[in-house]
Amino acid sequence: MKYSETSTNAQPAGELRTALVTEIQLEGLPPDMQRYLNYSQVVDKEVITSVRLKQEGTYRTQPGQKWFPMVAEQYITTAPPGFTWHMISHPLPLISLSVTDQFHDGHGNLRVKLWSFLTLGNASGPEMDQGELQRYLGEMAWYPTAWLSNTIELRAVDTHMVQATLRQKDVSATAVLHFNEQGQIARVTMERYMEANGRYELNPWSGEFYGYKQVDGMWIPTRFEITWHLASGDFTWLVSELIEIEFNQSGKVMKF
Repeated sequence: MKYSETSTNAQPAGELRTALVTEIQLEGLPPDMQRYLNYSQVVDKEVITSVRLKQEGTYRTQPGQKWFPMVAEQYITTAPPGFTWHMISHPLPLISLSVTDQFHDGHGNLRVKLWSFLTLGNASGPEMDQGELQRYLGEMAWYPTAWLSNTIELRAVDTHMVQATLRQKDVSATAVLHFNEQGQIARVTMERYMEANGRYELNPWSGEFYGYKQVDGMWIPTRFEITWHLASGDFTWLVSELIEIEFNQSGKVMKF
């Protein structure tokens, strides 16, 4: 198969081609994407259809604010794309804050609760639909066989840079993948909606990924930082790391 600037697969929507990834599936992808998938060692590995992971780290909700500890658990499906992320934090003594972030059936939602029963926020709508699908796209380095889904369009845009567009129902999300010299996805950038004073505005967003380790024979990043690039300056709001991950409900749990 010859290299083309845009690569898609021809299977029914939301399905991956086979139970095991083959070398043929990498043909026709942008060279940097092929290099990354070969680095990740996805060939001859089982297609990842579900993921369960745990993470811990620190976050803040405003620039200049103090950092608070958090722990989170996330469940992900790849066909169709979807996830539920549940975070717990104790920002002050006797204060428990929970956040549930999710994308399912083409729709996104973010709920924030105090003490798990008092709702402080419940965001939904077109901007959340796109934003949550963008989150899924931004985290796909954790489940790298998903890059071979027919829902993904890949296009080379520059040296070590590939644009990825993901479509699910009536929602689409686009990001640029930045690869380092090792072939790893080191950074993901996109324009993403940010809520401020009751309004949504598009702002540059980036995720930095590092600390690659092997899970079920595939290399994935285990540490990451999430940053908004605002007119007032960069605002890193989350610094976190994976502490546990499992693919396909296999019972083989990797702990870091």
